Amino acid sequence: MKKTAENVHRAFVEEAKAYQRLLLYAQQADIEELPQIAHLFRAVAAAEGVHSRRHFSLLESVSDTQTNLEHAFQSENAVNGIHYPEMLREAEASNEKAVAQIFSQARDVEAIHAKLYKKALDHVIAQRFTEYYVCTSCGYVAETSIPKTCPVCGAPSTEFEKVD
Repeated sequence: MKKTAENVHRAFVEEAKAYQRLLLYAQQADIEELPQIAHLFRAVAAAEGVHSRRHFSLLESVSDTQTNLEHAFQSENAVNGIHYPEMLREAEASNEKAVAQIFSQARDVEAIHAKLYKKALDHVIAQRFTEYYVCTSCGYVAETSIPKTCPVCGAPSTEFEKVD
């Protein structure tokens, strides 16, 4: 049973990585003005997304929204409070400056994600609609409007995408 659980986790990780990799490949094909290849990469990415979601459903369950928000809040706190600081220390100890910067920014963004989840938990009944914009450089999420520059990585406002 333990080996099967490890295999499901590994399969999920690999399928999720393939999904992201193929989306990046599609972006590159778009840049190179190869729309049919980009379309192919997106189609296979969609299939890999199906695989990763199926594997994920074997690892964790999706509950009611209140429980999901609580789990997401706790997860973000663990990532920004424990996991990223540890990875950051190890990257700095190895003098991996670029990796350390990415981990540092991710840690900071995860803390902001936790605040967004906490806000949603506090106001779940209100169900007010808020626009969100994501910095494509570091993952920072802005509410309501796009900042002139990203407060985490300094990216210009043009690097933000509206979440549909």
